[in-house]
Amino acid sequence: MTKPLILAFDTAAAHCAAAIVCGDNVIASAVEPMAKGQAERLLVLAQELLAQSGLRMGQLGAIGVGVGPGNFTGIRIAVSAARGLGLGLGIPAVGVNAFDALHLGAQGPCLCTVDARRDMVFAQGFHTEHLPAPVLIPLAELPENLPVIGAFGIAPKHSVAEAIARIAATRLTEHQQPPAPLYLRAADAAPARDTPPQIIP
Repeated sequence: MTKPLILAFDTAAAHCAAAIVCGDNVIASAVEPMAKGQAERLLVLAQELLAQSGLRMGQLGAIGVGVGPGNFTGIRIAVSAARGLGLGLGIPAVGVNAFDALHLGAQGPCLCTVDARRDMVFAQGFHTEHLPAPVLIPLAELPENLPVIGAFGIAPKHSVAEAIARIAATRLTEHQQPPAPLYLRAADAAPARDTPPQIIP
């Protein structure tokens, strides 16, 4: 059986990351650091990787996307793009959270972490009783007796987009809900208190 060609991407952090993977073969991969501008860059980067590899969007078998946690706007950019591409191409779009992506290839008990800024960290434990579900905690409360992968620890085995693609490939036989953002805290943005939003009929 032919392995599906998977395009995966992530904009949940200060980067625009994308990869094209088929089975164990990483065909193309790129990570571009950027604090803003992912909405304009993401699909262009994907097209560039496909063109460099001599591939077309119509050859893709699935889309993988990072659903966070991370930057509120960045997550929405990638998830919206994945859902749109999946719908337009008639292929599955699979959401993968940052903790699963960080954990791919790890051995034994560990903690996977994403920098949440303001001396906070998003964390989830694997093969341990510590933090079995994704949480937002103060950085000072990270357990000291567990290896940490990701922010404030060692680098993961795979780049984020490559990990998302590999995990997405294993989930294609499952009944997939459309990718949805994983938010562990409320967005910082809010309407101005002194001027309520105008409702246009």
